[in-house]
Amino acid sequence: MAAPLILIVEDEAPLSELLRYNLEKAGYRVQIAANGEDALHWVDVDVPDLAVVDWMLPDLSGIEVCRALRSRTETRKLPIIMLTARGEESDRVLGFESGVDDYVVKPYSPRELIARVQAQLRRNDVHNAVLVKEYAGVTIDLEAHRVKRNDKPVHLSPTCFKLLETLMERPEYVYSRERLLNRVWGRDVYVEARTVDVHIRRLRQALGVGGGKDIIRTVRGAGYALDQNKI
Repeated sequence: MAAPLILIVEDEAPLSELLRYNLEKAGYRVQIAANGEDALHWVDVDVPDLAVVDWMLPDLSGIEVCRALRSRTETRKLPIIMLTARGEESDRVLGFESGVDDYVVKPYSPRELIARVQAQLRRNDVHNAVLVKEYAGVTIDLEAHRVKRNDKPVHLSPTCFKLLETLMERPEYVYSRERLLNRVWGRDVYVEARTVDVHIRRLRQALGVGGGKDIIRTVRGAGYALDQNKI
């Protein structure tokens, strides 16, 4: 399983690089956005496991970025840590009302921030610990690493298992090839986009053993989704 992906939204390069160094040293993957627009773009490419957002940004403020993340279905429950020099109670209240999960006042130590990142990720894991998922007769057991369709075993390669796991996170949501590549193969591995098509075909074949209905919808130019109502 890939290490958690942390999105840092910080316009001061020395600070963001310091955060990157310490988070990567702690075992996390890191993506940096220098402003709010870039942050929302990266979220469209690959949803992170946690966001660290500076309040003072050159275009959208950190507060506006948090509100935008909370308004999107895929990031509604994303853990967000706000970084700011504003430590007044009224500022903290505004941050929490905007959807922030934790608040770190500058100056701070990287060690403290990493501890807060770890705490938020643990809390999120507890909230989202669904080990068995089911959709349209397909059941995936993440702990036992088994898949069934209509109670009959389905044999998948590790890559197809991860692909199905990703698609089942949000049935009927269209995942782009780029997002599937990032989620299944990882951001640091070069894989051609058509590799996704090959593994989708294999996943279709495996789920269709025994005459099961094809529930993977292809959206031309956009990507793939699990959809039991596909035409």
